[in-house]
Amino acid sequence: MGNLGLAEMQIALASRFASFDLESSPHRSAFQWGGTIFALSLIQAQQPYAGKKTTDCANPDTSDSVLGYTCNGLNRTCQSYLVFRSQPSYNTVTSISNLLSADPTQVAEINEVPEAASFETNQLVIVPVNCSCSGDFYQNPPSKITVPPPPPPPPPSSSLTPPSPPSGSSNRTWVYVLAGVLGGAAVLLIVGVVIFCVFFRKSRKNPILVVSSNPSESFEAIAKKKKLQDESQSLDFLDSMSSIAQSLNLKMYKFEELQVATDNFSSSSQIKGSVYRGVIQGDFAAIKKGNGDVSKEIELLNKVNHSNLIRLSGVCFHDGHWYLVYEYAANGALSDWIFHSDNSGKFLSWKQRIQIALDVATGLNYLHSFTNPPHIHKDLKSSNVLLDGDFRAKLANFALARSTEGEEGQFALTRHIVGTKGYMAPEYLENGLVSTKLDVYAFGVLLLEIVTGKEASAFYGEEYMNLSEILNKVVQEKDGKEGLKQLIDPFLLENYPSELVIIVINLIHTCLKKDPTARPAMDEIVRSLSRILTTSSAFDSSSNMSWSQASTGSY
Repeated sequence: MGNLGLAEMQIALASRFASFDLESSPHRSAFQWGGTIFALSLIQAQQPYAGKKTTDCANPDTSDSVLGYTCNGLNRTCQSYLVFRSQPSYNTVTSISNLLSADPTQVAEINEVPEAASFETNQLVIVPVNCSCSGDFYQNPPSKITVPPPPPPPPPSSSLTPPSPPSGSSNRTWVYVLAGVLGGAAVLLIVGVVIFCVFFRKSRKNPILVVSSNPSESFEAIAKKKKLQDESQSLDFLDSMSSIAQSLNLKMYKFEELQVATDNFSSSSQIKGSVYRGVIQGDFAAIKKGNGDVSKEIELLNKVNHSNLIRLSGVCFHDGHWYLVYEYAANGALSDWIFHSDNSGKFLSWKQRIQIALDVATGLNYLHSFTNPPHIHKDLKSSNVLLDGDFRAKLANFALARSTEGEEGQFALTRHIVGTKGYMAPEYLENGLVSTKLDVYAFGVLLLEIVTGKEASAFYGEEYMNLSEILNKVVQEKDGKEGLKQLIDPFLLENYPSELVIIVINLIHTCLKKDPTARPAMDEIVRSLSRILTTSSAFDSSSNMSWSQASTGSY
């Protein structure tokens, strides 16, 4: 992280020492307390984990250049733990302890169970292990388990082969068999033709619906846009769609319900474009009319569950169109609050902006690190970030979201380049490379917009061709404060901590690196913004500002 890491260390130094667990650290003897901290050169304030990439299951990098926690203290051993998920054959204290070379007594004690206890399948079990210095890193040496080869197959049967019948009888038998096979094939052919004709005629009258027999499989429903012929066919189709929605834990709305909720999709209920505000059972909802295939978006939103991702509560299919029912975000899109094209009076303080950025980063980190396979949003921009009544951010519009998993764990490639100009990463535009670093680049653009109050297109119109070059002046300045006045949103009226703004600018600069491998991972960004938000709360000069924050924003 370069300058970013150094500046963060300077600002968050006190809070890090306050939260450092001396009792569990193998380096507690390196600290001497008496009003002053001594021997600071013996250990870092926070133990760096060099092997953080090894915790990413989707990372194909298997190199051993990054191993783990740096062994830089006085003590050469420490007690740590690992987490094991119990499975059949390894679901007791004894079997798990033998598998992982652990002490059964300690395993039973830390999990608060007797030594003879058994665990349920998939239950998380804490297993204490002893780590020691090996080279420059703390590690627990692995052990090899030799699996015996499978037993040899049983010998062939020793029974004698029955004598063959006379040749004449054999010839007649083959004739009978051949005649039977040909006759059966002819019958099957005739039956198949009849079934095909009946099915073909029926399929011309009814919409085609392809449904997986396994609810956990991919959800794909293809419906013809041709109007249903009569009321009975329409009811049958809605019943089948309702069964699909129930298998996905989604409510299947009738179109008439949405008409009532939106006053027949009147202009007074329209939020923006094809999104309408509705009232369903006394609660506000956002109803979006979708065009084209929305099955992937429905499938993804049905799988995820996170407070920083917009929640899909139900669906409706009518007249060849999908209608998606989302939770309602009372304060509308982020773009309505940071781009001051009118005198709407909408304003966000410095602390609110950092909180929103942290919410967005947390939602992206969930997609990148906690979905299997990892997914990316692929269309991150200010209009796709919604704010609820408490100005907490939620990611929306997952129409372009996709998996980053390629062949054999490598990066995915695509020739179909889609997205929003100004937010797309260089490697995606030039080579079609798809990875989580696409979202990191787009997040850097979004964070730049949040801090400056300007749209990304405004920067591309200037003499600089690369967004990172715009920030070079601030990053390369000795203190960076002079360049901030020209860069930061003037609506903040300089009510912001300059030192923290410089850290944010450094963070944006690293997110916009042309080399995707030089950009930070989303979990690193979350940690950085968390520290910035904590310090911003202490500063909080914006708490006494007289701006009025309306609570009736658009979706």
